[in-house]
Amino acid sequence: MVELLDSLETNSQIDSYRIEALIASSGMASIYRATDLRDNRVVALKFPHPDMEADPFLFDHFQREAGIGERLDHPKLMRVLGSERCARNYLVMEWCEGRSLRKILDEGRIHHDRAIRIAIDVLDALDYIHANGVVHHDLKPENIMIDAAGNIKLIDFGIASNSTAQRLTHASFKAILGTPNYASPEQVTGKRGDERSDLYSIGIILYEMLTGKLPFSGPSTQEAMNERLLSRPVPPCVVDPSISPQLQEVILHALEKDPRNRYPTAHDFVWDLEHLNQVGLENRAELRNRRERKSQLWRNVLYYSALVLAPVAILLLIILAGGLR
Repeated sequence: MVELLDSLETNSQIDSYRIEALIASSGMASIYRATDLRDNRVVALKFPHPDMEADPFLFDHFQREAGIGERLDHPKLMRVLGSERCARNYLVMEWCEGRSLRKILDEGRIHHDRAIRIAIDVLDALDYIHANGVVHHDLKPENIMIDAAGNIKLIDFGIASNSTAQRLTHASFKAILGTPNYASPEQVTGKRGDERSDLYSIGIILYEMLTGKLPFSGPSTQEAMNERLLSRPVPPCVVDPSISPQLQEVILHALEKDPRNRYPTAHDFVWDLEHLNQVGLENRAELRNRRERKSQLWRNVLYYSALVLAPVAILLLIILAGGLR
């Protein structure tokens, strides 16, 4: 039996599983593709790193992922088939074909219809887990798998929580997530957040799918986090004018700083995406300010153009008057 994850190699065996390939590795865990030798089923095995096992807080999240995953059963969620313990703890999970949304986004922005369909599918999965008292807390393109037929699987419940979960501190959050590009303002300030935090993250993901950019950025992690606390997002139609005002309104609604102003449920979010022609437009400050700045810009252009053209006009009048004599 192997003692260290680094020693797991292709065609090595652990319990009843043959390790075939390392699929992904992070600071918390490594995931391998494997075959269950009892029925030849392809599965994914997730091993926590030794440092994670030694940290009670982080290992608690690994155990919680096992408990949450085993009780959730939905076609758009990666299923946790069970947890095992030999020389090491590990999770046995459903093998999901396809590519992550991150890899798809690396190829460029996504067509509006497809982006909306992906968002709706993820929201359907969220509606199910929220109804079962679970908040994902770590929604990002890396955790959304899409197969060749366009079906999605929401994966990685490593920091998911239920109603009894402890408060997620800022230090813990940073240690687990790294750069929190998809975190809600309340998570950035160290609060645990609730279902509306997941909906905020989907708002960012939808924004990125449509524009190829994030609504908040900065030269450092801290500045990027401060942006979402202090600033309003750049309206997506500024980046891509083909985005309809109704779709933009849905995104900005999801990205409200105050959770009370966001969609209350994933179901409400889905309804608007499926009925964009019925979405009302708010007189939002970020749009109003941009219209005012644009109007002021045109006034400035006209003013300075007049200053430049006035002498020319006067000169022409003088020439014309001289010619008439």
